Amino acid sequence: MLRLRLFPTLLALAMYSAVATAEHEYDPDNARDINEVCAGCHEEFGQGGKQGKYPRIAGLPKNYLKKQLLLFQDRERPNMPMVEHVEKRQLPLDDIEDISTYLSRIKLKTRLPPVDENSPGFNAYARLREAKHLMQVPRAEGDIEKGGKIYHRECRSCHGEKGLGKKDIPPLTGQYTQYLWRQVDRFLKGERIHDEDEPDDELLKDFSREEIRDIFAWLSVQDD
Repeated sequence: MLRLRLFPTLLALAMYSAVATAEHEYDPDNARDINEVCAGCHEEFGQGGKQGKYPRIAGLPKNYLKKQLLLFQDRERPNMPMVEHVEKRQLPLDDIEDISTYLSRIKLKTRLPPVDENSPGFNAYARLREAKHLMQVPRAEGDIEKGGKIYHRECRSCHGEKGLGKKDIPPLTGQYTQYLWRQVDRFLKGERIHDEDEPDDELLKDFSREEIRDIFAWLSVQDD
């Protein structure tokens, strides 16, 4: 049933994207206002929270973010915490366009450049603000070497050489391992579709839990 209902949402996304691209002018002030709501769970710069209970949304592809918001809005992607925030009256299409653009443009660092804190020009407040843009996924358990081999054989063509994503395909590197595990389980249960072009694709069912664990271990060190 989920797969049958997915088509109207994808069709709506295609139609909406064409209209939004032609008519909508990005409003950064509106986007910042919307992000204040998102920050309640996903933090100020979209870095996520509680070690993956709330995923990183900063830097994800704009079209991917729009698609997920529409899926949440149409209840095609079940997620109770999102329900109250994506009602169409509360989050119309122009708002979806703005917040997707805003979040896609946030760049999070994995490390801070060295500075001399004793330098006369050192700005402690600026350094603190810079640190808030910092995010590095903790190293996950598993065999990194084996995970890298499996990733490059099975995942690289879509998610990129180092898991950083391609075009409208989201990155896996830089995302919380706990969140990635939850999504794998939802794909396996049919609650999410791995590939809309091949909704019956059961790619993830070909992997053992140990193999997935090793892939996640490899991904977790790609942002070191």
